[in-house]
Amino acid sequence: MSLSWSSTALPRTAVVGGSLAVVAALALSACGAAPDTASTTADGKNAATATSAADFGGMDRLVAAAKKEGTLHAIALPRDWANYGALIDGFQKKYGIKIQVESPDGSSQDEINAVTSRKGQDRAPDVLDLGSSFAVSAAQQGLLAPYEVQSYDDIPAGQKDAQARWYNDYGGYISIGCDAKRVKVCPTTFADLLKPQYKGQVALNGNPTQSGSAFGGVYAAALASGGSFDDIQPGLDFFAKLKKNGNYTPVESTPATVEKGETPISIDWDYLNAGYADEFKSKGVDWKVAVPSDGKFAQYYSQAVNKDAPHPAAARLWQEYLYSTEGQNLWLKGYARPALMTAMEKAGTLDKTAAAKLPQVSGTPSFPTEAQQSKAKTVLAQGWGKAVSG
Repeated sequence: MSLSWSSTALPRTAVVGGSLAVVAALALSACGAAPDTASTTADGKNAATATSAADFGGMDRLVAAAKKEGTLHAIALPRDWANYGALIDGFQKKYGIKIQVESPDGSSQDEINAVTSRKGQDRAPDVLDLGSSFAVSAAQQGLLAPYEVQSYDDIPAGQKDAQARWYNDYGGYISIGCDAKRVKVCPTTFADLLKPQYKGQVALNGNPTQSGSAFGGVYAAALASGGSFDDIQPGLDFFAKLKKNGNYTPVESTPATVEKGETPISIDWDYLNAGYADEFKSKGVDWKVAVPSDGKFAQYYSQAVNKDAPHPAAARLWQEYLYSTEGQNLWLKGYARPALMTAMEKAGTLDKTAAAKLPQVSGTPSFPTEAQQSKAKTVLAQGWGKAVSG
């Protein structure tokens, strides 16, 4: 098993080429958030237009400006998702900046909607954690600020936008989680899920037209059913079959539904399912996790800064924290594979104990390109409702 993912195996970003341009910075200052005195240095540098810590005058200045702002607005960050609780607590403790998380169980689309509907308001989210296809959409809509974290060069080329508007942070594989005390024989493949003994038990984590994890679930089902990155339709057909034979439940899986036994089988990221296994062991839930051999689909989530962030310095400092050794190892402790894993292995800074606990997967993952993801999203938008209706 390979614990790290090499950049050569990541054909997923054929983004618009070119380096960070002065034009981008000028455009940002023209249409971005109004300068905030708390985020402006004595020599007139504004955090809202800073494209790196160096551009703002260094990390010390960025930290000082962020502390002056004192708050970071985030959305859709559940504490039990990939160890976000520890990341939030770690940042708050380190910098004394309060993180306010709204709608922790929200979807990637909810995050984008909040950015567009609250433009210019103090209530707007400062930072975004998006399924990769949603990050691409947000960049295309001109919602994201270009910003290079200090470790930007160590993020594999295939996992970042050429203009630094978004970059991958943590990822995993679609897996099948199963409550072994409620399900006699746990399914380990997508083919298994069609068996009659799983009536009303198979759930997704959200709606695939809005949720990155559910989108991944349908893509994995497509790969297991003769589809490809270019053809997600077999995934829709799979869930239509699952619905028709009574196995699919419209209840969206969450930690609460898992604990209560309402979603005894959940198609979700391996780091979430592995986290549930840990979290609910003390409550008598025997949660098993399998990465299906017939539908191996891996994906990362991406980080981004809202172009009109009400707390622009804190937003950029949060990114720096997430891509620090401390932040990356905290993802790893949450069973997620961090974007800097390969670089940290080489540097000897990776938490080897946490890495050894990752769900076992063989082979090297491949990823859909932006064009393939966009096409898949269109197919889902048009066909998902019909596939599972009735």
